[in-house]
Amino acid sequence: MKLPIVKIGFPGLRRSCKPVEEAVWKNPKFAGFIKSMVQTMYGAQGVGLAANQVGVDLRAIVLECRASKRYPGSPHFPLQAYVNPRVVSASKKMDVDWEGCLSIPGYRGLVPRHQSLVVEAQRPDGTKLRRRVSGFEARVFQHEIDHINGFVYIDRMPDMKTLMHEGEMTRLAQAAQKKTKSR
Repeated sequence: MKLPIVKIGFPGLRRSCKPVEEAVWKNPKFAGFIKSMVQTMYGAQGVGLAANQVGVDLRAIVLECRASKRYPGSPHFPLQAYVNPRVVSASKKMDVDWEGCLSIPGYRGLVPRHQSLVVEAQRPDGTKLRRRVSGFEARVFQHEIDHINGFVYIDRMPDMKTLMHEGEMTRLAQAAQKKTKSR
């Protein structure tokens, strides 16, 4: 079942979420909630979704990248679901790239993120894990962990002048492509 995605201004997007306790992840309804988060992410053509983006105050995220209109050419990474994720360490090297958000539809901005991370989390069944991630996958992890900590990508933008509507971004890219072809 797809869930409604809350938009910027919803108070739960600006609060740190509650940890997922054992009693919650052992409840069979929680597995259904995670499946609904995945369906919602797919339906919105996103690459990640945090529980508070569907109005639920829990430290739970899902992510996956596969070919889509929203993220053409982005590297694939498999479907993942985590509870209580946290960044243990992050590289000093940063990458700056465009980000968007399902809770701030229609806009993108340039955001610096750590190039690689070590993340600790639990799977929805409670199994603990520690992973190193890099590149676009690390960017998505940081974006979703920011959500459950009460931040959105615009909070990380050093220059708000890069905030751009997706339609304008497409128009500028097409104009640049046209100019390149005419040379």
